[in-house]
Amino acid sequence: MGLEERLSNDGFVTSKIDELIKWGRKNALWPMPMGISCCAIEMMAVAGPRFDISRFGSEVFRFSPRQSDVMIVAGTVTYKMAKVVRKIYDQMPDPKWVIAMGACTSSGGMYRTYSVVQGIDQFLPVDVYVAGCPPRPDNLLNALIKIQEKVGSKDTSSFSYN
Repeated sequence: MGLEERLSNDGFVTSKIDELIKWGRKNALWPMPMGISCCAIEMMAVAGPRFDISRFGSEVFRFSPRQSDVMIVAGTVTYKMAKVVRKIYDQMPDPKWVIAMGACTSSGGMYRTYSVVQGIDQFLPVDVYVAGCPPRPDNLLNALIKIQEKVGSKDTSSFSYN
């Protein structure tokens, strides 16, 4: 729902503060890319003019966990790397969301070896899975829309503001 629809004849917008917080948070998600492997190339394509992630308020990729809301994990995660990914996730402020991009991130992909994690949901709470090897950039945009829907439907009083 846009602001134009809420505008009264006098030009004033009346709303609850919780709805404004949800609207602002939903339309200004700052992603943090964890481009570990091949899927990172497709993640970079999302920032280009053809797919234009800036339509969703997420045009600036943050490489600092303290400035990001959404972690996009793209690629093969080894057990050694899993500790680093978890540490970075723990440094992100609440509320935070995770997108598992690609087959390797979601289920280990074709690498069924002793050193590869068979899905990051073993150590991270994943909100949206993006299928494919590698997934198309528009599928990542669909995942971002799913995160926005999730943010817009949550009660803001349950978020902790630490």
